[in-house]
Amino acid sequence: MGARTLKIDHVSIGWSDLRVLQDQFAAAGMATEYGGPHSSGQTHMSVLGFRDGSYVELISTVRPKGETAIWKRQIEGDGGPCAWCVAVDDIAEEVAKAKRLGIPASGPYDYTRRRPDGVLVEWELGFLGDGEAGSTLPFLIKDKTPRELRVKPSASVAGSPASLRGVGVVVLAVQDLKASSSLFQRFYGWHEPETGREQMAGATLARFAGTPVVLATPDGEGWLSERLEAFGPSPCAFLIDADDLDAAGREYPLGPRQDWFDGKRMSWVKPLKERGIRLGILGL
Repeated sequence: MGARTLKIDHVSIGWSDLRVLQDQFAAAGMATEYGGPHSSGQTHMSVLGFRDGSYVELISTVRPKGETAIWKRQIEGDGGPCAWCVAVDDIAEEVAKAKRLGIPASGPYDYTRRRPDGVLVEWELGFLGDGEAGSTLPFLIKDKTPRELRVKPSASVAGSPASLRGVGVVVLAVQDLKASSSLFQRFYGWHEPETGREQMAGATLARFAGTPVVLATPDGEGWLSERLEAFGPSPCAFLIDADDLDAAGREYPLGPRQDWFDGKRMSWVKPLKERGIRLGILGL
């Protein structure tokens, strides 16, 4: 089996109050568009869309402290990053493959969202692994209606001189680096990841070269171990690809530059990181 490539469809950030989360992103120069309630009736969302078609989904319960079947801990606890998703051609085929490998999987299931303009957006989802949706392995999506109804580039980033391309990296907090690495290797046929400590304080990272996936395990006590205790294995950071990191720093409130893999640099969006939301910009 050859190694498979992945492209992130979208990533999700959970918060107890969607309006507060929208305001936080707007204050960082990344205003989102309200996308409407989901068919579950429990959650609603807002979108930050990029030019490559990927997007950041801000998600919360429709009613304050309302019930939700997904990402309950992150939403109630203002946990920020909670899931990631990839688009596939055939969800049933992916689910069957996972089951053959002994990986729990289910789907496809039908979902919808009613946009504020009344347009109904429809898609299918599939779920991999035994944790929350998109907590380690991604959850899967296939559009039933045209994809441009689900997302389009947001005005706040579409004309950015920094040329933000899209969601490029998901960093997954895991307890067991070896077991989690093995899971990706089994399902996607990837090679052994390379490890390093210098790219993120308090964490040992394992990167699958040529993919958007980086695993992070705590390097002693600190923010990552506390996050794992509070939310379990799940995404802890997302990085947005940019053509020019310095240009991004002139347009968005970024923190200090840090080294990343492949000679790249990254910087956290400072006001979001101060709220516990690790959203970074990655570039040369």
